[in-house]
This record gives sequence, C-alpha cells and structure tokens, in this order.
Amino acid sequence: MYLEYYGLNEPPFNINPNPRLLYYTAKHREALNHMLYGIRERKGFVQLTGEVGAGKTTLCRAMLEQLGSNFATALILNPVLSPDQLMKAIAMEFGVEVKGLDRLETVAALNEFLLEQVMIGNDCVLIIDEAQDLTSELLEQIRLLSNLETDDRKLLQIVLLGQPELRDRLNEHGLRQLRQRITVRYHLPPLNQGEVGQYINHRLVACGANGSPWFTAAALWRVYRYSRGIPRLINAVCDKSLLAGFVKRRDRIDFRMVGRAIKELEGQIAV
Repeated sequence: MYLEYYGLNEPPFNINPNPRLLYYTAKHREALNHMLYGIRERKGFVQLTGEVGAGKTTLCRAMLEQLGSNFATALILNPVLSPDQLMKAIAMEFGVEVKGLDRLETVAALNEFLLEQVMIGNDCVLIIDEAQDLTSELLEQIRLLSNLETDDRKLLQIVLLGQPELRDRLNEHGLRQLRQRITVRYHLPPLNQGEVGQYINHRLVACGANGSPWFTAAALWRVYRYSRGIPRLINAVCDKSLLAGFVKRRDRIDFRMVGRAIKELEGQIAV
C-alpha cells in the first residue's frame, strides 16, 4: 500500500526469509562461516541456535545459495513427523522415489542415492529447521543417518537449526551420542541497539529507498526496546510504522508512529 508513496520496489519488512535482504552483522558472518566450514569440511553435524525470529532460516537460505552446484541438499521445515514419515520426507527432498517402501527400504534407497552422489563428486546436506521440536526418537534416527559412510568420508552432512531449547534437549543424558558428534556449534544472538538502525536502513535501501522514509533516533530506540533486537519483530513494527507514515503522508517516522504500530501489533487499539 505504501510502496508507491515511498518509491519502494518491494516491501522492505516482509517477514518471509529473503536472503537478498539479509543484513550481515559480524555475528551473522560468523554464523554463516561456521555452517559453511562444517559442511565443506565434512564435519558431520552442525548446530545453529537462536531465538524465535532471529533470522536462522534466512541465514540458512543464504548458506544454500553459497554452496554451489556440487551439493545436493534437502531442507525439512516441519520435522514433527513419525520416524517413518521423517525418513520418507528426507528421501523425497533429495528426489528419491520411496513411495510404498517401508523404513528399512527407504533408508536403503537413501543410502544408494548418497553413494551415487559420491561417485559423481557431489556432497549431500540435510538441513532440519525447528529441530528443537524433534522427539528423542527422531533425534536418534537422525544420528543413525550420520552412520551412512564409506571408508573415508561421511555420506551426509547434517545441519540442525533450532531455538535455544535445542541446546537443552541435546544436553540430555540419553542424547549424549548425538551431542558428541556435533563438532560445529553457533548461537545467533539478537541485534544490538546500533545494529537495529543499520538493519532498518539496509532493508530500506535494498528495496529502493533514497533517503525516504527515515526513522528518527527516538523511533529507532522504540523499535529496539520493543523488538529486543529480534529481526522478525523489527520487521513487523517497521511495516506498521511505514503504513502509519503513509496514512499521515509523512516521510519522517517518529516515536509516536512507532508507538501506535506497537499498540496495533499488541492488539491494544483497533487497526
């Protein structure tokens, strides 16, 4: 609605995970490098954690874009499945036909696929988002998948993305075998106050802004206080704030506009 008024070519604060709009803080660069290192060096398991809305999925999609054509990848976004369903979902994400097969046959077909990829010089990567929702049984199934190997290399690199609860889960005694196999870990923290302003400006410029709209220092402070540096919350409140600016026909987004946006998001006033 406000795109034409502000001269923007796309919504700057869409909550969809768009790697093109990813703002790389030093922490995001470090997280990305950890994942790429773990995968390229065939470390087996990589773990990335962060609060809800911290940008883990967006960072993962940016990582996928950098892997190159010699990687076959499978991305599981909703791992709340039965063990049989999870195995089938993984195989299907890799493009393996497993319709009508039981779990053992599915694992065998997946193993055959992974060996074929080795023969043509490809590495295979499995990424599981929302991994904190995996049951202990499913986590054990994932660990067993990491046993698929040749004499000199793992056939499958596994990336676990999850909320901080994932770290607590993996500290359980019954999951110690899996925990010991995770050699690359990184926790993505929220943005600090200075980074919030840089993040907002980055997304505005990436979507075509040329000095307008702009947020006052007080408005940026209020965005930070509300969002606590979580990108998804920043996007939500900034989108509402731009709508308020459009309604008032103002390029300057101030403290009061952000306050109204926050109240609307919290359901305290009618939209």
